[in-house]
Amino acid sequence: GQPEFDIPITEKLPLSGTFISFRRSVSQMSTTQFPTKNAVARQWHLIDCDGKVLGKVASLAASILMGKTKPNYTPFIDAGDHVIIINAAKVVLTGKKEGQKVYRHFTGFPGGLVERTLQRVRSTRPQRMLEDAIFGMLPKSKMGKQMYRKLNVYAGDKHPHIAQKPVAKEVRVKSVSAQAS
Repeated sequence: GQPEFDIPITEKLPLSGTFISFRRSVSQMSTTQFPTKNAVARQWHLIDCDGKVLGKVASLAASILMGKTKPNYTPFIDAGDHVIIINAAKVVLTGKKEGQKVYRHFTGFPGGLVERTLQRVRSTRPQRMLEDAIFGMLPKSKMGKQMYRKLNVYAGDKHPHIAQKPVAKEVRVKSVSAQAS
């Protein structure tokens, strides 16, 4: 006997029995849903990096900024949330980076390479440590700069974004004591 199908048999093949055509109309096909730029609901997240490792905090913040923590993540759409980081001055580095790390930038003039040690950056503008680390983890495009604008880093434990009701995010690693050398 012939198997019974709801789909009509279009032609018979001599060796393999029957050939079934699975033609569907366009209205029956499933389509992939992409979030639009205006339909993305943005939340505010608060990360306290007191005693936390710099790279772990930066990678968590970068994934939130890119939207990788959301189920509707799409690489070519900025679906990320806003991130507030507090206590940037109390972030910890592992190994010998505390004494060896150097931040460099070029002014654009001849001989304009500016080098600053981590101790000097920590004493003058400690939020730059996290800003540079997070910026390096974002896409190198216009969209990456747009994601970076949703980042707010503060050296102390106070921030002016109370009205946005940020949700506290915890870095899921053990804290390293401040005596790490």
